[in-house]
Amino acid sequence: MAAHTGDHGEHGPYSEVFEEGALDMKQAQTVHRIRANSSIMQLKKILVANRGEIPIRIFRTAHELSLQTVAVFSYEDRLSMHRQKADEAYVIGKRGQYTPVGAYLAGDEIIKIALQHGVQMIHPGYGFLSENAEFARNVEKAGLIFVGPSPEVIDSLGDKVSARTLAIKAGVPVVPGTEGAVDKFEDVKKFTDEYGFPIIIKAAYGGGGRGMRVVREQKDLEDSFNRATSEAKSAFGNGTVFVERFLDKPKHIEVQLLGDNQGNIVHLYERDCSVQRRHQKVVELAPAKDLPVDVRDNLLKDAVKLAKSVNYRNAGTAEFLVDQKNRYYFIEINPRIQVEHTITEEITGIDLIAAQIQIAAGATLQQLGLTQDRISTRGFAIQCRITTEDPSKGFSPDTGKIEVYRSAGGNGVRLDGGNGFAGAIITPHYDSMLVKCTCHGSTYEIARRKMLRALVEFRIRGVKTNIPFLASLLTHPTFIEGNCWTTFIDDTPELFDLVGSQNRAQKLLAYLGDIAVNGSSIKGQIGEPKFKGEIIMPELFDESGNKIDTSVPCEKGWRNILVEKGPEAFAKAVRDNKGCLLMDTTWRDAHQSLLATRVRTVDLLNIAKETSHAYSNLFSLECWGGATFDVAMRFLYEDPWDRLRKMRKLVPNIPFQMLLRGANGVAYSSLPDNAIYHFCEQAKKHGVDIFRVFDALNDIDQLEVGIKAVQKAGGVVEGTVCYSGDMLNPKKKYNLEYYLSLVEKLVKLGIHILGIKDMAGVMKPKAATLLIGTIREKYPNLVIHVHTHDSAGTGVASMVACAKAGADVVDTASDSMSGMTSQPSVGAVLASLEGSDLYPGLDEHQVRAIDHYWAQLRLMYSPFEAGLQGPDSTVYDHEIPGGQLTNMMFQASQLGLGAQWAETKKAYEQANDLLGDIVKVTPTSKVVGDLAQFMVSNKLNFDDVQKRAGELDFPGSVLDFFEGLMGQPYGGFPEPLRTNALRGRRKLDKRPGLSLEPLDLAKIKKDIHNTWGSVTECDVSSYAMYPKVFEDYRKFIQKFGDLSVLPTRYFLSAPEIGEEFHVELEKGKVLILKLLAVGPLSDTTGQREVFYEMNGEVRQVTVDDNNAAVENTSRPKADPGDSSQVGAPMSGVVVEIRVHDGGEVKKGDPIAVLSAMKMEMVISAPHAGKVSTIQIKEGDSVGGSDLICKIVKPGEK
Repeated sequence: MAAHTGDHGEHGPYSEVFEEGALDMKQAQTVHRIRANSSIMQLKKILVANRGEIPIRIFRTAHELSLQTVAVFSYEDRLSMHRQKADEAYVIGKRGQYTPVGAYLAGDEIIKIALQHGVQMIHPGYGFLSENAEFARNVEKAGLIFVGPSPEVIDSLGDKVSARTLAIKAGVPVVPGTEGAVDKFEDVKKFTDEYGFPIIIKAAYGGGGRGMRVVREQKDLEDSFNRATSEAKSAFGNGTVFVERFLDKPKHIEVQLLGDNQGNIVHLYERDCSVQRRHQKVVELAPAKDLPVDVRDNLLKDAVKLAKSVNYRNAGTAEFLVDQKNRYYFIEINPRIQVEHTITEEITGIDLIAAQIQIAAGATLQQLGLTQDRISTRGFAIQCRITTEDPSKGFSPDTGKIEVYRSAGGNGVRLDGGNGFAGAIITPHYDSMLVKCTCHGSTYEIARRKMLRALVEFRIRGVKTNIPFLASLLTHPTFIEGNCWTTFIDDTPELFDLVGSQNRAQKLLAYLGDIAVNGSSIKGQIGEPKFKGEIIMPELFDESGNKIDTSVPCEKGWRNILVEKGPEAFAKAVRDNKGCLLMDTTWRDAHQSLLATRVRTVDLLNIAKETSHAYSNLFSLECWGGATFDVAMRFLYEDPWDRLRKMRKLVPNIPFQMLLRGANGVAYSSLPDNAIYHFCEQAKKHGVDIFRVFDALNDIDQLEVGIKAVQKAGGVVEGTVCYSGDMLNPKKKYNLEYYLSLVEKLVKLGIHILGIKDMAGVMKPKAATLLIGTIREKYPNLVIHVHTHDSAGTGVASMVACAKAGADVVDTASDSMSGMTSQPSVGAVLASLEGSDLYPGLDEHQVRAIDHYWAQLRLMYSPFEAGLQGPDSTVYDHEIPGGQLTNMMFQASQLGLGAQWAETKKAYEQANDLLGDIVKVTPTSKVVGDLAQFMVSNKLNFDDVQKRAGELDFPGSVLDFFEGLMGQPYGGFPEPLRTNALRGRRKLDKRPGLSLEPLDLAKIKKDIHNTWGSVTECDVSSYAMYPKVFEDYRKFIQKFGDLSVLPTRYFLSAPEIGEEFHVELEKGKVLILKLLAVGPLSDTTGQREVFYEMNGEVRQVTVDDNNAAVENTSRPKADPGDSSQVGAPMSGVVVEIRVHDGGEVKKGDPIAVLSAMKMEMVISAPHAGKVSTIQIKEGDSVGGSDLICKIVKPGEK
C-alpha cells in the first residue's frame, strides 16, 4: 500500500483498501465471513497505544478482521494482560526513562515502535493520547493511519472551549461558561464574580473526571483551581481549564456517533451516564430509560448536526446535560471511543471497534451497512465498572495482589477485562478499573436483575472492590426507576450501607497458612494435641435396648416447666422433686478448671443433641458466663453470644445456667448498673435461664445489683453465697452464723434459688451436713444448689452429704472431665446415690456413652492440661480456688517460678492473711494470687510486706482491692497496710458502681457500627464488659474471619502435607481443603507463600514468618483510636508537604497532597494543634493508613 500523506479526503489512499461496491453487504456484515476472508482489508497490522482492558477489546476485533496486533507497555506494566493478548508486544523506552503514566504519553516513542515493526494503523483507545491532536498529526506524518478523527477535528472538538463555540454557532444550547480556556486564577475569579456559584472547573484537554472540581464557595476556589490544573497537567500534559455554571441534579446523556470519510454521520442512539462519582462514570445504561421521545429526537438531531458541522470522522460521543425540566445543554464531543461503548454495541448489535478500524481504512458507512435507517435498538443494556476501590473509605483506591479472581458469565453477560486475574499486581500508577461488566436484557428490569446476578457471581480477593457498592446502587429505588442524576451518589448516603462479601474462604486460608508457617498462636498452648483423629460419636440406647434417634434434640426436660409457668413455678417443682438433681459443669467450669477454658463452641455443639437426650433430667447445664465469656473472644476468637444461641437451638429442653459476677456482670470489676441490666436482658433473650449471681466478697450491695437485673430480665435468680475456708475451724471468721446471716439477706431480696459456691473445694462432708441441714431446717421451701471443686478428692463425699442434708441440686462433671480442680465425677455421685430416694434420674449407661466423647476430646485439648497428677489436700491450707489453681501453675511457669510452686502456694496463704482473710473467687482470688506471685518474685515475706508497704509498687489488682473497687470485705480492710499501700489514693466505703456514670449504650452502638459496619445489642454488651478485648476480637475476625467453623484439630495444629479435610462454612457450603506446600523464606520480606488446594483450585496466601530475622522497613500505621495520629487515606505518592515539625495548624488545614491513580487528594488536619513526628517526605510512596504525622492538641504533651 502507498504511504499516507495525511490527506484523508474523499479520494485519498483509503480507496486502495476499500472500493465502493467491492463487497456484498450481507457478506461484509457476517462475522464468520470477516474472520474467514483475509482479503477484506489490505492492511495487516495495528498497534494500540494504550493499556488495560481497551487494548484487549480492540485486539479481539482486530483478530476478527484478520489483523496482526501489537501492544506497547511501560516497564511497570510488563506483567499486564494486554501485553499477552497481542501478537507482538514492545516496551516503551528503557527502564526508568518514563514514569508509569508518562510512557503511554510518549507519542514519538510509540510511533517509533510502530515504524520499526511494520505497523500500519494506530488505535489510541481512550485516555492517554486519544484526544491529542499533535499525536494524531504525527501518526499521519509518519505515513500511518490514525484510528480516530482527523487532527483538525480533535483540535476543534477535543478542546471543550472550541467545542462550545462550534455549538453556539450551530444553534445548540450550552451551559454558561468562560469564553475560552483559562490558565490563570484571576480569570476564574472574574467568571464567578459575574455568574456566582456553584461552578465546575474542567480540564480543557481530557476527561474521565481528571482535572475536574465542583466549587460551591469562594473560600475553596483557589485551592480547587490549583488542584484541577495540576491534575490536568499530570494526566493530559496540558493544565489549561475552562469554567462553567454547575447545573444541580442534571442527567448526563451522551450520543454515540459514527462518521466516514465522505461526510456521512449517523447516531447509534443515546446512553444515560448519570451515575457518576467524582465526575467519573460508574454505571451506564442504554438507551436512557425516562427521556421523553421529543427530547431524545431533538438531542440526537443536534448531536448529528454538530458532528456534520466539523466534517466529523470515525467514532465520537456528543455529551449533554439534561436538567430537571428536560432542557438539554451541550457539554462536549469526545473524539474517541468511550469506555461505555459496550452498551451501545449490545443494544444495536454493531461492533463499534470494527467500524472504527474499517472507517479508518477507508470504508464508508454505506459499505458497512451503517445507514441511519438500518440502525435500531433492541432491549436495554447496563454496564458496571468494577474497580479496586473501597467504597467504605471514600472510594480510596486499593492496591496489592489479586489472590482470587472468579468472574461472572452466562446469558446476557459480557465482560471486558484488563488486569483481572489471580496473581495480578494492582499498583497505584494507573486507573483502578479491573473489568467492565455489561448485561443485556429485553427490558430495563431484566438487564438490572441480570447485572445483580453477575455481580454476586464475582469472587475477587486480595484487594477491595466496589462490587458491594454497585449492588447497593442497583437495588436503590431511584436506580430501579431509572431516575438517577449526576450527583446521585453524593446525595444518597444510604448507598454506603454496604453488604459486602464475607470473603470467608480466603480469610480462613490466611489463618491456616499462618498455622502452617508459625504454628498455633493460641495463648497457653504447649505442644501438639495428643489425639488428631476423628472423634467417634456415641450411640444412645433406651432401657429396652432400642437406639435413640439423636439426629434431633430431645424435647423433654425441666426447662419446659420454666418456659410454660415461669421462675417461681420452676423453683417449686424442683423443691417438690424427691430426688437430688444434678447440674453438669462439663460445658463451662470443668474445662475452665482443667483445660484453661479453651474448649471451643464447635466441640460443644458436636455433642449437644446427644446430651439433650442423655441428660434430659438435669436441673441445668452450666455452659456460659464467667471466664468463658472473655476467653471466647480473647483466645478462641469466637463470639460468646453466638455460642449461646447455637447451644440453645440444639439443647431446647435443659435449663442453661450462667455465672454472673454481681455488679461486675461478667467483667472483673464493677460496671455502671445500666450495663448489668442491659447484659442480663440480652442473656435472657438469647438463651440463659438460670443466673447464678455471686459477689467475690459476698458484698450484699454488690449482689443486689445483679439480682435485681436478673429479676427485671425475667430469669431465674440463684442468689449465691461464696463458701470460704473451713467452717469447722473456730479460728475462721466465716462461720455458720456468718453464712446464715448472708442467706437471710439473700432470701429477703426475693431469690428463687440459693446457691452455695465452694470455689476451692474445702467444704468437708461434716461441714456440708451442718450448713445445708441448718439452712434446710430454717427455710424448708427454699431450693438449695451446691457447687464445689474436687481439689482435695473429697468432692463426691461432700456432695452426697449435701444431698442427704437437704440440697436439691449438686454439681458434677462428666467422668473424663472430673476430679481434682474440676467437679466431682457424675458416675461416682450416681453410684453413691443409687438405690436411694435421692437418685438424680439419669441413665448411667447413657451418661457413660457421653463420656466416651469427652475422653477423646480431652486428648485433643491436651496442650492446655495443667499437669495435675492427683488430689491436693493442702488446699485446706492455701484455699486456692480450683480454676485459679491451674491458672496459677501456668502463670508461675511463665514467670519463671515453676520450680517455686510450693513456695507460691505458701505465699498465697500469707497473702490472704495480709489482705484480711478475704473470700477468694474471681476477681478477689486474682488479687491474692497476684500478691503471692509478687512476694515470691521479690523474695518478700509477710513481715516485709507490712514494713515496706509505703514503698512497694504493688500489683494493680491489689491497689484496686484496697481502694474499694471490688466492694467491701467482711470485717473491713487491713490497716495500716491499706493506707500505706494506697499512698493517698481514694478509699471507697460504698459499692463502686454508685460513683460510676451510666454508660452511653446508644453511643457505644453507634461507634461500633461506624468502626465495624455491623452491630447488635449483644455486641454492645460485649463492648461494655470488655472494650479492648472486643475490639481485638473484631480486628482478628476482620483478618481471619469466623474460625468457629474450623475443626479443632486444624485450629490448634497444621494439617499434614497432602492431607485433605473439610470445613463447613454454613449448611450446604463445604470447603474441601488440602495443604500442598509451604514455600521458601524470602530473605527480603521475611515471608513465605503457602499453597492450599480449595475445592480443586490452587490458592496461595502470603504469611509473615515470625521466626525470620528480616529487618522490618515498613512504615508505622496510624492508630485509628488516637486522634492525634494522621494516616494516609489511601495508597499513593506524596507530591507535596504543606507543614513542618513544630508548625501550628487549624482544623482542615492541608498537611500534604497525595497522588494515586492519577488523582490527587489533600490530607487535612483533623483538629487544631502543633505538628510533630512527620514520617514522610515528598516523593515517598505510602500505603493506606500509613502514619503521616502527629498533631498534638493545645495543652497536650
